[in-house]
Amino acid sequence: MDAEIKRRLREFICTDLLGRPDYPLDDREPLITGGLIDSFSLARVGAFAEQAFQADVADADLTAENMDTVDAMVRTILKARG
Repeated sequence: MDAEIKRRLREFICTDLLGRPDYPLDDREPLITGGLIDSFSLARVGAFAEQAFQADVADADLTAENMDTVDAMVRTILKARG
């Protein structure tokens, strides 16, 4: 399941947030601190996670600390799913 979440997150980030579907995004690449996306994009990631994975990620969890990499996003999403 983690692999499927990672795949779908990478696809969403590269296509919808970066506008670069072919971008070779690594699971540990810093997205916010690396300047690829801004903090406003986290709300879109949260909405995507809710729709795609039935994960109600709390607004308080949509932080650079919790969501800076694909790996971190997966941990946060799995935690939100219980």
